[in-house]
Amino acid sequence: MRENEEISNITLYEMLEQSVSKWSKNEAISYHGEIWTYTQLKNQVDSFAAGLQKAGIKKGERIALILSNCPQYVVAYFGILAIGGVVVQINPMFTKREIQYIVSDCAAETIIASDSLTPIIKTIQAETTIKNIISVSIKSSASSDIVKHSYESIIKAGSSLFEPVMLNPKEDLAVIQYTGGTTGRSKGVMLTHRNLVANIEQHNMILKETMIPGVEKVLTVIPLFHVYGMTICMNLGILQGSCLILLPKFHLEEVLNTIKWEKPTRFAGVPTMYTALNNHPEAEKFGLNSIKLCHSGSSPLPGEVMDEFERKTGAEISESYGLSEAAPGVLCTPSYIKRKNGSVGIPLPYTEAKILDLATGLYEADIGVAGELVIRGPQIMKGYWNMPKETEASLKDGWLYTGDIAKKDSDGFYYIVDRKKDLIIASGYNVYPREVEEVLYEHPSILEAVVVGIKDDYRGETVKAVIVLKEGKYLTKDELTIHCQKYLSPYKVPKVVDIRETLPKTSVGKILRRTLKE
Repeated sequence: MRENEEISNITLYEMLEQSVSKWSKNEAISYHGEIWTYTQLKNQVDSFAAGLQKAGIKKGERIALILSNCPQYVVAYFGILAIGGVVVQINPMFTKREIQYIVSDCAAETIIASDSLTPIIKTIQAETTIKNIISVSIKSSASSDIVKHSYESIIKAGSSLFEPVMLNPKEDLAVIQYTGGTTGRSKGVMLTHRNLVANIEQHNMILKETMIPGVEKVLTVIPLFHVYGMTICMNLGILQGSCLILLPKFHLEEVLNTIKWEKPTRFAGVPTMYTALNNHPEAEKFGLNSIKLCHSGSSPLPGEVMDEFERKTGAEISESYGLSEAAPGVLCTPSYIKRKNGSVGIPLPYTEAKILDLATGLYEADIGVAGELVIRGPQIMKGYWNMPKETEASLKDGWLYTGDIAKKDSDGFYYIVDRKKDLIIASGYNVYPREVEEVLYEHPSILEAVVVGIKDDYRGETVKAVIVLKEGKYLTKDELTIHCQKYLSPYKVPKVVDIRETLPKTSVGKILRRTLKE
């Protein structure tokens, strides 16, 4: 990183404008055979922005966006930002109750959603602040009479000109990203334009030696409503003038066929996706070697899974660490530094990190000693929406207290040990689930594994392993115990083993540890 590099003080819409000026004729989006150039994308964004203004939407309004990956998502996202609106991203698989909570919490008056969701939204309209429903039909024009607008009508109502809005990138919100709510009530993370642009440029700084601007093709199957997909796929891709190959969901055969025909060069996934690709018997026949750089995030990637995927594809996996409160990137291994297996790398440019002792949280822990990870940088959130106490507890003197347990080695590389709240205390000893899971994944019969602590009258807590076996494989508890005893202290060896056909997962593919524990 050169000393004179600085984070741009621009909005996300201005970032899009810059990319369009450089790569106007380049492919921006590929969606089931439909191609949009950067010029076509911007024209749609501008028309949508103008249409929103004509519908009476003003700067600062929160607008709920409830769509799967599609071109309309990208248009709506940047169209909202262009007029100073705040994007509130919501998982389209959420229940009526979950949608109602978020919409009510942020007081959104406008919802942009697929037409299949409009009946559900209509049922909560009277109990919320919703005034406008913009229906998006991916395959056919909207016909429901319960919506006030359709996506098409907003585009037609607008033009390529919309009324410019004055924004302060450092202060004005771009996105309210709701956390998963696994540790309590879901919180709205307030991210400014500056937060998001900073994180996009931070990733660009450390990965640019492996990526050619205006050339890359990004396989985008991670949901864009997830902070990881939003930043690493959509926004970083647009900054680099890449083509976003959009897929609405991870279906293994569809992903493999898309790789075969589209030949993406960059892919962002989660551990369960890499596991699925590894275990397809003919994965190599689909041309996986077109991918030269992969990202893994959302949850730790087991070393065995990473090594097997890289052996099969020749691609390099960049494992990183992040969280919604940091837009999300914090730690990553730059392309110009040799990766250390098991490590999530070093702090991104302009990011500071330190490990505080678990006992008091007042002192920096020694090298190699686990403690709470705290971070500071331009990507750190402004705070939690309407939650001053929670904001005060998480943000102290500019430092974000992550609640994650990590350690640092003598070379400055960081290792995520576990979530502070997932720590298992068995007979007074600390057991970190990730350490046990790494050992479980080394067993040749295990496809997926997660470890939780369960109540034990004698030990306080005991270790339980919930596993899914590879097809055609068989494993007894005694065999698993023998395997674990080779690599783990006795108190870390799972005392309870539950073999299942599937594990509960989020829409991104992250295993729901908290659901299993509950």
